[in-house]
Formats: sequence, structure tokens, C-alpha cells
Amino acid sequence: MPRYEYKVVPAPTKGIKGKGVRGAEARFSFALQELMNGMAGYGWEYQRSETLPSIERSGLTGSTTEWRNVLVFRRLREGDAQEFQPELLPAPEEGNDEDSHPIENEEKTEQPPLPDNGVEDAESHAAVSPALSILARARSLTSVKPDAQEDAEEKDEGPKT
Repeated sequence: MPRYEYKVVPAPTKGIKGKGVRGAEARFSFALQELMNGMAGYGWEYQRSETLPSIERSGLTGSTTEWRNVLVFRRLREGDAQEFQPELLPAPEEGNDEDSHPIENEEKTEQPPLPDNGVEDAESHAAVSPALSILARARSLTSVKPDAQEDAEEKDEGPKT
């Protein structure tokens, strides 16, 4: 059974401007669309939206309940995606011409390879929408450079005069 990791992000509360987008409802929808497409670019699949209570302090001793709207996304865990090996069906028996299909007898053409589903660089996502720049910045801050790459960058910089 595949295992998933989940990510919960706050739903947009304000719309964003876009080319050909007019009106408050359209701007809000556009903001939601950009957020969902940005998360999908990182491999996250949209699941649902939720409205959940959040107890917050009010004053020195009081508290109030605020209702928060969030979006829930999921994706396969990194190790589980590689472990998944579907079982192949056995090959059909040879010699039964009545069961053969005309499609199987036609010459097969090569199809171009599918695009890689890996994570793209943060700069390309940041250019898509201002709402995604926060995601791109957070990703670039948390990325880890290999030691060899860090050493090469330190040698190139040198003292500045």
C-alpha cells in the first residue's frame, strides 16, 4: 500500500491580478488556481479544503476561536515511489490468430519520452506568479548543496577588493 506525505497550506484570502482577470471573484479564483498549479509543480496533489477552528489568545487572559480555511495536498513519499513495482500480466500465447487484434499487427511507432515529473527549479516557479514566490524562496532556502559544490563556490569568490 502506498504511503503519502501531506502538506496543509492556508487558503488565499485575497485575489491576485492577472492578464484578462477582472472582478473580485475572478481574482480570487485566479489566486487559488495559481496556488494549486504551483503545488502541483512540486508534485503535490490537491485533496480537499477544510475550515478548522484555531484557539488564539485575546488580551491577557482571554481566548477566542478563529476559523481558518486551509488546503490539503498529498504526494507519494520519496522512497515509496521507487519501491512500487507493478506486476506485469503474462504474455499471450502464440499461434492463436483468431484472438489477435489488428492494432497488434500494425507497425508500432516510437513515441517521445514523457516529461520528467521531478521538481523543477525554483526560479521558473517564481516567474509564474507572485503568490508562488514565497514557495520558491522557502524551497531555495532549505535546499542543501553538496560539499564539493560549496568548496568550488568558496574558491571562486576569493577576497573582494
